[in-house]
Amino acid sequence: MRLARLLAWLTLLAAAPAAGQAVSVSPGPEAVSVTVYRDPNRGADQPFNLKWLNGYALITERRTVDISAGEAEIRFEGVAGGIQPESAIITGLPDGVVEKNQDAWLLSPGSLLDSSLGRRVHIRRTSLTTGQVTETEAVIRSGVGGAVVLETPSGIEALRCTGLPETLIYDRVPSGLSARPTLSVRVRSKAAARATITLSYLAAGFDWQADYIAEVSRDRSRIDLFAWLTLANGDPTGFVEADTRAVAGRLNREEAERRMAQAPPLNLECWPQGSTTSDLREFLPVPPPSPAAPPGSVITVTGARIRRPNLDSSVPITSIEAVQEELGDLKLYLIPEPVTVAAKSQKQVALLRRTRIPVELAYRRLVSGPGTHGLSPTLVTRNREKERLGLPLPSGRVDFYEIYGGRRVLVGRGELDDVAVGEPVELETGVSTDVFATVVKEKDGGAWDDWRVTVTNAKPNAVMAEIEISATAGAVRATGKPLLERDGRPLWRIEVPANGSATLRYRLKSGG
Repeated sequence: MRLARLLAWLTLLAAAPAAGQAVSVSPGPEAVSVTVYRDPNRGADQPFNLKWLNGYALITERRTVDISAGEAEIRFEGVAGGIQPESAIITGLPDGVVEKNQDAWLLSPGSLLDSSLGRRVHIRRTSLTTGQVTETEAVIRSGVGGAVVLETPSGIEALRCTGLPETLIYDRVPSGLSARPTLSVRVRSKAAARATITLSYLAAGFDWQADYIAEVSRDRSRIDLFAWLTLANGDPTGFVEADTRAVAGRLNREEAERRMAQAPPLNLECWPQGSTTSDLREFLPVPPPSPAAPPGSVITVTGARIRRPNLDSSVPITSIEAVQEELGDLKLYLIPEPVTVAAKSQKQVALLRRTRIPVELAYRRLVSGPGTHGLSPTLVTRNREKERLGLPLPSGRVDFYEIYGGRRVLVGRGELDDVAVGEPVELETGVSTDVFATVVKEKDGGAWDDWRVTVTNAKPNAVMAEIEISATAGAVRATGKPLLERDGRPLWRIEVPANGSATLRYRLKSGG
């Protein structure tokens, strides 16, 4: 217990400014920019988990501070809670930085109690029978590492072990505690000065993704494509009117450890019967942390001109679109007007809109063993200006809609991987209930086995079917017309008539 007290006090003393040292406080930035990098390990079909975001952001703030002559401390309040202090870069100080510290002793029940060891507080008690409220002075003799022990005029006792509702009342917040995430630096200056500085740092707990809405024509020959850029901020700090960017691509970056001295939770537990002045035994568990965002939390949409599409509304005709720029081998999407990236929330801005994109519809399946499988309707085009695209497309989820009776109806869902300019765009909408492939192994032939695949089409119109065979091209011999090849696999491409079928027989090398 004594060791815990000693360590707590040493930590607080280390965070506190030296005696006589001037302290300047910057309560918040005058201007801020936020550049968000995606979680490289989260798939396009995986939704955000606001309580566990594994992307990060580069935060750049402009602040004005008054600096005293000599050695002084500057406290930057309101930085991101997930700041990585070792990444902080500060420019604009007259004579540079001597030392950087992240003050992670945030104001909480546990840190407030631990930093008040040996100090006098008031304890307020309410009688369960009469409702009478009494107050008395007490001195805190132990911290949150075990039962909270108080010394009162009546003797030594443990908090919450008298059987009465009890509350500790503090007359002030001890120095060294902050209600907001704070980064402090120690500086030396030859003369007093007012400086406009730039503070840049990396912070964990951010992510972003693209969310596409594809409106498909009735004949499925073209689509209108709209995309939201959805930013997620799981940090307790929000950023108001921030210049905001999103970066697509994979960086060669190792995850830095967050070396932050977190204040311990407040865990109140009575001692065994007879070991204190109380004969009660009570355990009050620490309540679970509040979720980063309640289920179904509101997604803020930027700009009055932008409306979130739903089953009854149309894709917005006018919207503020992100501007795509090159950033070396990465792609940067710049939001052209400041937006507020609120704490523990999501923000949506328009990413792109393209209309009347020509597409081809193909029903696809990769087959291996015997069985009957539904084919996947896939809309195929190419990412070129000729096809009314020609811009990098970041990965994301895709919702497909068609118009029936003047209303938009959801007809499929899929995902899109990152697509560079010039590459094919393949949008898989689901699994068909009308077009099937049946694979049968007809005969074991030793070195070569005989197989048959039959595609049946129950639709009133002909469809284009594409069957890939899970084997290398040299391991398959088809009867009749030679097979095509895609991604190193044999490909059978055939138009299947309305309410009809088509069959391919082929020989597959054993083990091929």
